[in-house]
Amino acid sequence: MLRPRLRPGWKPSWHTTGESILRAEDAATTPLRPRLIDATRLRDGKLVYIKRVGTGDLESTIALDLSSPDLQRDPRNHCVPILDTFQDPEDESVSYMVMPFLRLMYQPPFEYVGEIYDFGEQILEGLVFLHEHGIAHRDCAQKNLMMDADAMYPLGFHPLKGMYLADGKTLGYRNSRLTSGVKYYYVDFGISSQIPPNARPRLVVGTFGRDQDVPELSDTVPYDPFKVDVFIIGNMLKQEIYDVAITFLPRFHCPLLTTIFL
Repeated sequence: MLRPRLRPGWKPSWHTTGESILRAEDAATTPLRPRLIDATRLRDGKLVYIKRVGTGDLESTIALDLSSPDLQRDPRNHCVPILDTFQDPEDESVSYMVMPFLRLMYQPPFEYVGEIYDFGEQILEGLVFLHEHGIAHRDCAQKNLMMDADAMYPLGFHPLKGMYLADGKTLGYRNSRLTSGVKYYYVDFGISSQIPPNARPRLVVGTFGRDQDVPELSDTVPYDPFKVDVFIIGNMLKQEIYDVAITFLPRFHCPLLTTIFL
């Protein structure tokens, strides 16, 4: 089920209720994400994402392979699980994948050193898992590293106004990451490569990706995408964790955190 604003025939609620537009749930506009929309699973009220993909394309093939029962049983699998798929009834070339609704890994911000340790361990073991199965993500920058925060928000949250409950008006309550047992996931395999572990050479070309700091990106000179993943993860940890800590937590305020990063 889509939010009221996204349903056919929607009319702004504040036009008839007299409620302030600032408090109306359906006043929240959806970010520009041409292939992604949030929804609610009817049988249990679970928030989900629905993503439009090409039927049988590499992205959906990789995502579905990683969601197979056998691979899902591996605790090192930190790839977003695919809950359901369906084909567009009007265009057979288009299909849709249903995934859990995930939050960006830094929303809400990290609060404790232990949370950072946990994040790092999960992301690194997830990368090892991917590479063992011959998959190079190639775009594992911060916006493609997300977390399942359901346990942090026992009363739920609004998909666009994350500090509020589902009504979009009432401030929500959240637990810490550590006490909740947050799990982090890799998402978006749109430019990923699948290369059998025993294949040689394991090289690709291409310059797409969020992290343009990668030195070897090229459309003409082949490079190792698995090593690129390692660079991207390291660059993400530097920019999103280390640089933030140095900026906002001076050494004399938090010597333990600075010692850990240095």
